[in-house]
Amino acid sequence: MDLFISTSPFGVSDPTILEPLKQSGFSWSSNNSGRKLKPEELLEAAKNCKALVAGTENLLPLIEINPHLKMIARVGIGLDGVPLHECRKRGIRVSWTPDAVTRAVAELTVGQMLSSSRFVRMLDAGIRKQQWSRPAGRGIRESIIGLIGFGRIGSSVARLLGSFSPEQILVKDIADKTSEIQALQQEGLNIRSAGLEEILKSSHIISLHVPLWKETRHMIGVHELEMMRQDAMLINTARGGIVDETALRDALEKGFIAGAAIDVFEKEPYSGPLSLMENCILTPHLGSCTLECRARMESESLNEALRFLQGDSLLQEVPDAEYVYQE
Repeated sequence: MDLFISTSPFGVSDPTILEPLKQSGFSWSSNNSGRKLKPEELLEAAKNCKALVAGTENLLPLIEINPHLKMIARVGIGLDGVPLHECRKRGIRVSWTPDAVTRAVAELTVGQMLSSSRFVRMLDAGIRKQQWSRPAGRGIRESIIGLIGFGRIGSSVARLLGSFSPEQILVKDIADKTSEIQALQQEGLNIRSAGLEEILKSSHIISLHVPLWKETRHMIGVHELEMMRQDAMLINTARGGIVDETALRDALEKGFIAGAAIDVFEKEPYSGPLSLMENCILTPHLGSCTLECRARMESESLNEALRFLQGDSLLQEVPDAEYVYQE
């Protein structure tokens, strides 16, 4: 088999996405279950494919058993499920769709900021129990917002927040973001770089926008949560594993922080103890789930796989810098 599409659903937002594949003459199959495949299901379905259009699956077991696999087209931007160095060792090319997800994830992030800071989840649940309560939340304009990670999505969040005129935006990134910050300052945004400790101690809302690798796994744990303000809200639309979920549950339960909004989890689908916390908004990894975003991601990844199978140059191959993160 030439190609297997593991992510599902695929082609629903725009069925024409599949037309180039149907007309290509390549043999292919797809995951029609409507859900993420279990590890053993993925191994069976993709054991002989040459190219794979992949979602968030852990691909190491497949790579180890499929000697025919020579190309992975990742639908999205996260690479924690793709063992890049093992791929390089086996001659497997890897592409991604880094720009397609930016707007959709940034919009969800700002929506989660608004919903959590105005207690939307708790008050919605209260009304359904015939409880009428109207607590005053903190508006974005009166909030200090900390952005940990200032790449494509983090900087897009800052731009979207510009129309709300937040009190201040504090930025932390491993790279020098001086030029990006200065550009936003010239647009009238009160934004500057800050250290992690200052962000944790000062911010009313902290939003995470870093990749998952060994240095960022559980970067928000017991110590960091205890440093945060009691009225702080934590937003994670980046990657599960960046936040220690057990520590977060304890912090919410004990009132160390006021609330959280979590879209990504260490194990998905999620069924852990955060689901019992009324002050925690949970969404099923839907940062990229807008019609436009899904269509663009799926089209870009499929076309990249077709380019590989046709012997053409890849347009969105993962750069060497991403391999460094997995060392």
